[in-house]
Amino acid sequence: MAASTADNLRSRRTLITTSGAIEEPTRDSIARQLKVAEKGGFWLDISAPNDEDYKILEEVFKFHPLTIEDIRKQNQRPKLEEYPGYNFVVLFSAECVGEKIHVREHHLYLAPHYLVSVHVESARELDTLRQRIAESPALTRNNPSFLTYLVLDRLVDLIFGVLEGVDERVDQLEEGLITRARPNDLVRISRLRHQVTELRRVLGAQRDMFQRLLTHTVTLGDAEMLLYYRDVYDHLVRQYEEVDSLRDLLNGAMDIYLSAVSNRLGVTVKQLTVVACLFLPLTFLTGFFGMNFAFLVGSITTPTSFIVGLGLMAISVLFQLYLFRRHGWI
Repeated sequence: MAASTADNLRSRRTLITTSGAIEEPTRDSIARQLKVAEKGGFWLDISAPNDEDYKILEEVFKFHPLTIEDIRKQNQRPKLEEYPGYNFVVLFSAECVGEKIHVREHHLYLAPHYLVSVHVESARELDTLRQRIAESPALTRNNPSFLTYLVLDRLVDLIFGVLEGVDERVDQLEEGLITRARPNDLVRISRLRHQVTELRRVLGAQRDMFQRLLTHTVTLGDAEMLLYYRDVYDHLVRQYEEVDSLRDLLNGAMDIYLSAVSNRLGVTVKQLTVVACLFLPLTFLTGFFGMNFAFLVGSITTPTSFIVGLGLMAISVLFQLYLFRRHGWI
């Protein structure tokens, strides 16, 4: 599935240096930039990688074949793997498309002097970041590690917008349920709860992965970057707490739906019960006076008897309505 998606998208490589220069590099230019990475540092972003891109990762950067296999297969979980000279990170971002939450998988190679990001689907958030860096090169502080932080922070912060959108949809759902619960609302709640649960699973693993990254940063002795990575970790903790709250809200919305349906069913049953009760004395009277005993047949032959019978029926109905209203049943 991932491979076919990559084939349908246009492969694109973009290289941005810590000085803000952006170019669409070739294999040779990437190799030259890699040789002088210690002097400047760079970020190479690969979108919809093709066979040539995989060769660059394996032959120019000398990345481990297992990491390239993860990129090819996709459907990984958030993780951090340490290799000689670099770390391999699988990170997820998310965005709302209509009423669906789309989780985007990103593969990052974190090295002291460069960053390589690979993703099958297009990433508008990274395009926006590249434009910001091009307009304000000082944003990178001429520091490859800080450039890495900008990318990580951008991918993580994108999830806040998704959570806000889900929160608004849950509020709208609850308001609609209170007004009138519809069968389609149950489908929307179930679908949204499934998506939130999936996002919670990803965020939980991503939070744990970033905790390992913090520990690794401490080991390297990079105290300044530790502060920035800790900020991203705090964002992940907040997102995990928010998605937990959203799951509770959706469970509450499900309870509201079931209560609304139950209440509506109770009102319907009550109304039908009132109608049935009104017919009970009418059925009794018509059944009693309709018995074919000679005494009864001889006593109800006059128009007065007919009027008295109708009066008894009307009085019984009015008396019941009075009792129902007095007890608050109608």
